[in-house]
Amino acid sequence: MLLQSSLHNQNVSLSSSLCYTRPLLPLKISTSTLRRSVCYQRLSIKCAISKVHSYGTLDYERRPIVRWNDVYRRISLMKNPELGSASVLNQWENEGRTLTKWELCRVVKELRKYKKHHRALEVYEWMNNRGERFRQSASDAAIQLDLISKVRGVSTAEEYFLKLPDKLKDRRTYGALLNAYVRYKMKEKAESLLDTMRSKEYATHSLPFNVMMTLYMNLQEYDKVDLTVSEMMEKNIQLDIYSYNIWLSSCGLQGSLEKMEQVFEQMVKDRSIIPNWTTFSTLATMYIKMDLLEKAEESLRKVELRIRGRDRIPYHYLLSLYGSVGKKEEVYRVWNTYKSVFPTVPNLGYHAIISSLVRIGDIEGAEKLHEEWLSVKTSHDARIGNLLLSWYVKNGNTDKALDFFKNMLEVGGKPNSSTWEILAEVHIRERKISEALSCFKEAFMEEGSKSWKPKPVNISAFFKLCQDENDTASSQVLIELLRQSGIHDEVYAALMGLSDMAENNSDSENTNDGSQTLLNQLEDNL
Repeated sequence: MLLQSSLHNQNVSLSSSLCYTRPLLPLKISTSTLRRSVCYQRLSIKCAISKVHSYGTLDYERRPIVRWNDVYRRISLMKNPELGSASVLNQWENEGRTLTKWELCRVVKELRKYKKHHRALEVYEWMNNRGERFRQSASDAAIQLDLISKVRGVSTAEEYFLKLPDKLKDRRTYGALLNAYVRYKMKEKAESLLDTMRSKEYATHSLPFNVMMTLYMNLQEYDKVDLTVSEMMEKNIQLDIYSYNIWLSSCGLQGSLEKMEQVFEQMVKDRSIIPNWTTFSTLATMYIKMDLLEKAEESLRKVELRIRGRDRIPYHYLLSLYGSVGKKEEVYRVWNTYKSVFPTVPNLGYHAIISSLVRIGDIEGAEKLHEEWLSVKTSHDARIGNLLLSWYVKNGNTDKALDFFKNMLEVGGKPNSSTWEILAEVHIRERKISEALSCFKEAFMEEGSKSWKPKPVNISAFFKLCQDENDTASSQVLIELLRQSGIHDEVYAALMGLSDMAENNSDSENTNDGSQTLLNQLEDNL
């Protein structure tokens, strides 16, 4: 079995989880020669990971991890989060234990790893208030800028950047600001900043170009991905593994099989690059989109052979992609291997397997694994239950959907915005305007709703129902909710405009029919 064979080989692999596997050396080589060979191999590999973090020490791996880990746990598991990270740090030092900068930066790193950005920023602010003890570096400034953009928005991050002394404005802080612009899809500002980075010679490596290509991918401007790659080649900027993987994905999304495979051939010929599991999962994804399932399966087998170390993410991709191919037996095989490797499976793992089984149509299997997840979970993730809830609704099993939601609440589950939207679908189908509107209200009020957008098809269906029932008040309430949420997409604007037009002209039968036709056409294209 592919995964089991791969797992066996990793015990004798010479490479770390961040590097790539070399052919195993003959056993007759002496220990000293082997050690020199390992060192040489590691130094010769060009890893394309951005080195943003700098903790001011070279021997941190030999330091005890207990102290920083204890501080991290105290912050992460605070009973009163409103008190902030500072309360934990003050209490720690009041107990007579002094914290070093390395320890605090290690806490920040762990908090960022689990997306506890607010808490991480509070740690940095605590250090900033003690400038005599903790000298700020450009690396610290870059990390803070990134955290500020995520917690307080890009405009606050810009203000922070402008106030930085010139000595802290280097390629790292400029790169962090570029990341913020890309995260918020601010193309003009990102392109302008990249021009500034070019003039300062901060754009002489692949990272800022990879960031820009990510932006163009998100905006579906695939031609600009090609132009960016061309610029890198003209300026002799080495494409790294990420550059190639983004380029591959761009070609695939354009539907160009020939171009995608040409890029892969070029990647293989580039001696500085060794295709990784992400490369082959990208190829598999694109082959699935092109309905080339045999090629997709071949790529998935190559993904399995490239799993190294204790990385869970490749398993999540394999579970999802085998589900997309429709290979139920492969989904269960990968799942069983995954569970044999890791003693515990996180929520993302259960989400991947249940999502695949729902996609394949194995609802009984999905329900069993949902029950298993409920018995072992450490935290409730509404996205997992939403998979089954959505399936029940789409298949017209309204009673089961409502019972499932009731049980979710009984076991302590907290619905998210998508949960409420799924329930709104139920009420729209049953032509219950008041109940559907109530669900939409709950969705907009839930924590995390700022990053959520309702499906345009559901908004269209609600407006259509209100129009049929001459309920202008309810449609106006939803329009106001959309406006207050800051959703300005063209599709939503068109839906709100058409709804307004229909209501303002409700006395004219012909005008009403015209707006209804437009609503129907827009819904068909969603």
